Amino acid sequence: MDANNRPTQLDSPIVARAVKYGSRLNTSLYRLTGGRLGKRWRVGAALRKPVPVCLLTTTGRKSGRTRTVPLLYLSRGEQIVLVASQGGLPANPAWYHNLKADPAVTIQFGADTGEYTARIADPTERAELWPTLVELYADFDTYAAWTERTIPVVVCEPR
Repeated sequence: MDANNRPTQLDSPIVARAVKYGSRLNTSLYRLTGGRLGKRWRVGAALRKPVPVCLLTTTGRKSGRTRTVPLLYLSRGEQIVLVASQGGLPANPAWYHNLKADPAVTIQFGADTGEYTARIADPTERAELWPTLVELYADFDTYAAWTERTIPVVVCEPR
């Protein structure tokens, strides 16, 4: 992978703040409307083919407080599959580290909420899931090309 292809403007503090506040706004609207607003991602590769959004709640590994983020997801039977892409940034997102420390998570889909146990897909399972995830949202492949890390795939199973 050639991480040098990542557009440098994406690493701007202004973009990081915009993403942070956009995420908070999406979470608030999603909760307020039971998912009527914010349940579909329509940016980048999802412009013509919207991707479903859930709210993932983890427990902060340092603070112990609950943290909620909107994420694209793949529903696979009872499993929910998440991608810790963070737009191809060099580091994994905070939510990923939180669920590694405490795999008990809550996921909201529209007005419905469920309790799940999260686990990191092993390399074989990740390789099996990746083509389906890219079919869901083609930009995952772009993000993978923008970073030297292997983007983790997380599988959540009902508790």
